[in-house]
Amino acid sequence: MIAAVCTRYGPPEFRLVDVKMPTLRRGDVRIRVRATAVTASESLVRSLSFPRRYRLIVRLLFGWRAPRHPLGMVLAGEIESVGRNVTGFTAGDKVFGMSQRRFGANAQYVCWPSRLLAPAPATLTFEEAAALPYGGLLAQFFIRKAGVEAGQHVLVYGASGAIGTAAVQLLRHRGAKVTGVCSTTNLQLVASLGADDVIDYTREDFTQRPARYDLIFDAVGRRKSARALVDAGRVLTPKSKILSVDDAFPRPAPGDLAVLRELAESGALRPVIDRTYTLAEMAEAHRHVDGGHKKGNVIVTVD
Repeated sequence: MIAAVCTRYGPPEFRLVDVKMPTLRRGDVRIRVRATAVTASESLVRSLSFPRRYRLIVRLLFGWRAPRHPLGMVLAGEIESVGRNVTGFTAGDKVFGMSQRRFGANAQYVCWPSRLLAPAPATLTFEEAAALPYGGLLAQFFIRKAGVEAGQHVLVYGASGAIGTAAVQLLRHRGAKVTGVCSTTNLQLVASLGADDVIDYTREDFTQRPARYDLIFDAVGRRKSARALVDAGRVLTPKSKILSVDDAFPRPAPGDLAVLRELAESGALRPVIDRTYTLAEMAEAHRHVDGGHKKGNVIVTVD
């Protein structure tokens, strides 16, 4: 099979390689990957953009000079075969999902545990389905962690990225009032996703507004948000808090993918795709993500 292999840590360098078909284990399913996504998490691993004390751990986990296996933590595709202990899936089923440890979706086939997958939304293409798991699962985790309730006012900083666009929609579905913070070019997008108010951070400091928030959700991470959120405490209500995607390792709950599927099929959750690339263009896809200005998700088709 063909895979896009990262040749070294650092700037994006990929080449297409004919690699061995992954071995199917008892609890796995083998998936014919039709689409994957380049996520911010993969960009960090590939570039080794971690504090020095964590780089050794990353090298031990993923490979010393380069990732030893293809990257790719998100997929949408078709099941080619199932392990003998797998129930609930059969060959030919269309599925989508995310693996935070196994990766491997930057290839024509991958074997993942069946628990990481769910039937793909019937109303979406493979590319659209691949745009749901990363932002949707992470946003679900942090919204649940924060205990957001209907009627609360939540500000989403970085509302136009993969996690931010999902958070705006999931918060609205919960009945929260949502204010999105993004750049000028993304104001219309965030408003179209259901945000009650949108603030252009290039022109206005939200901490100078009279509005008060029950939660500020930092959807981009402290490397980008730290400076902007220095004075954020002044716009918090009593007993409210600031929650960043850097504050915990997200662990999706069983059933979270099924919730995303249902919301997508009902129209309550819309996948946001910035650009689509082919497997041969993986380096270009990573460069676009590295730029830090993508809208929603960057998708790679696998053909």
